[in-house]
Amino acid sequence: MATDTDSLSGLKKSAILVLSLEQSVAGEILKHLEHTQIEDLSREIAGLGPVPQALRDEVVNEFYQLALARSYADEGGWEFAKALIAKSLPADQAKKIIDQVAQTIQSAPFSFLQKAESDNLLTFIQDEHPQTIALILAHLKPAKASEILVGLAAQKQVEVVKRIANMEQTNPEVIKEVERGLEHRLAAMITQTFEKAGGVDTVAEMLNLADRATEKSIMEGLESEDPDLVEQIRRLMFVFEDIMMVNDKGIQSMLKEVDNDDLALALKTASQELKDKIFKNMSERAAQLIKEDMEYMGPVRVSDVEAAQQKIVDVVRRLEESGEIIIAGRGGEKDLIV
Repeated sequence: MATDTDSLSGLKKSAILVLSLEQSVAGEILKHLEHTQIEDLSREIAGLGPVPQALRDEVVNEFYQLALARSYADEGGWEFAKALIAKSLPADQAKKIIDQVAQTIQSAPFSFLQKAESDNLLTFIQDEHPQTIALILAHLKPAKASEILVGLAAQKQVEVVKRIANMEQTNPEVIKEVERGLEHRLAAMITQTFEKAGGVDTVAEMLNLADRATEKSIMEGLESEDPDLVEQIRRLMFVFEDIMMVNDKGIQSMLKEVDNDDLALALKTASQELKDKIFKNMSERAAQLIKEDMEYMGPVRVSDVEAAQQKIVDVVRRLEESGEIIIAGRGGEKDLIV
């Protein structure tokens, strides 16, 4: 195996990075990859063999520097990022990082909109066709897309969400056409590759960040037209590991309505952090019984674990809708009375 990162392919670097991370962290990363990407990465990992610690450290450091550089670009703009990278790293290393990040920034559709104020952007696009708005929002960060979605008229919100949910791959020519329409007022960066954007997961992430009134209005508007889509969105809006965002009082309310057998099964694949949070909200005896059930349960089907987790997620969502618990970061904090 090569002894430095310059002679490694991007796929091999990714494989080494995943191997160098804790399993729970690596698992979270894999959730965001396409099926074909996971297959390619798995094959690469399988064929790696022993990886020297020095090479692992170099790969992880390169990833860290790239992530840091990208965050500089997102927060302060590309010129600011380049200046900061040049000051922080040796010249050859800085050039390498700058070239890599520049490539990703230039290939991102509608990246020129990321810095626009949400209010200005809303004014700019609110009269566009729902399909055009959907294409733009699907390429924005979820927080910004959510702010704009909330500001749209109720009927247009529903139309836009439907289009984002059903969006998969967008031809670069379509993106070019939309960007040409904006170029007289905003600078355009045009992608040369097919980009996967939108989908049900994008809608779920946006609605997670919207206030409850907007979420309810959109979901009710969709319910009459496409109940299956509503169910898909609901299942993605809050997943089992998100129980970490429920406070201790909410966890206790949840546990009153959850069957112990379902809980033991659901916790089989949970992170240690989530297990600890749930166990600390149970009596010592009850927690011990659940741990013993998990220990003696033996091998179980992943589908059974996911079904048990979904039962608990459904309980949490029902309790949230009835106002009995509050989930941190889900747009409801502004409605609190203190």
